[in-house]
Amino acid sequence: MNMFLHELKAYRKSTIVWSISLVALVALFLSMFPSFSKDAEEFKQLLEGFPVELRKAIGLSVDNIATMLGFFSYAFLYIKLAGAIQAMNLGTSILSKETREKTADFLLTKPVTRTQIVTSKLLAALVSLVATNIVFSAAVIIIALIVAGNDFSRNALLLVSITLFFIQMMFLALGILVSVVFPRIKSVITVSLGTVFGFFMLGMISSTAEDKGLRYLTPFNYFDSAFIVKNMAYETSFIIVAVVFSITAIAAAYYMYVKKDVHSV
Repeated sequence: MNMFLHELKAYRKSTIVWSISLVALVALFLSMFPSFSKDAEEFKQLLEGFPVELRKAIGLSVDNIATMLGFFSYAFLYIKLAGAIQAMNLGTSILSKETREKTADFLLTKPVTRTQIVTSKLLAALVSLVATNIVFSAAVIIIALIVAGNDFSRNALLLVSITLFFIQMMFLALGILVSVVFPRIKSVITVSLGTVFGFFMLGMISSTAEDKGLRYLTPFNYFDSAFIVKNMAYETSFIIVAVVFSITAIAAAYYMYVKKDVHSV
């Protein structure tokens, strides 16, 4: 419990900064919606001049862009990018920081098992992400109501917003695995940015292809906002893959961390 509280306190500042940043992004994008909706036809004509592949890559839907849900779905693509960086950065740092700060030997001499160490750090990271998503989802609904009134489905907007947490869970799991495989990471942010942007670019490329199978290669394409809004549900196959991937990556991290030699230098 003490370790969990210590880790939670260590992530407090980061959680607050990321929560404020995500809310600021939502406010920035949605504040443009009233002006955008007034000149919707002109914007549609402009967007129709863009190549279809480009529109798919950046998440633009000409038919729905003038609606609150359509506009948010477009903006959400870039909000997901920021959220993924937060989760990847968190996952990569929670175990590697002990090696980086040369405190691993000290930590492992305490009367706790390695499993307890990983569990405490993982739970603290989860609480951090949950707190961020509660603030984020609440802000999305409130800001949307301010700029668009009741002219949208709150349930659909909430379902789309919640997918940020699922994506973050996948990157958190990946980050934890990376931190165990490569414990001597000198710059966590460099690894996080490189990994997330790599998957983001892969997502943009796969969005232009007709092959649905390519969507499984990147978490950014697991949750299609248009499908969610239309069906008020998630695609089952992608939910299953997301859960299996997260559990497998975390289980592998547990196994390797328990078995490997951990050095402080």
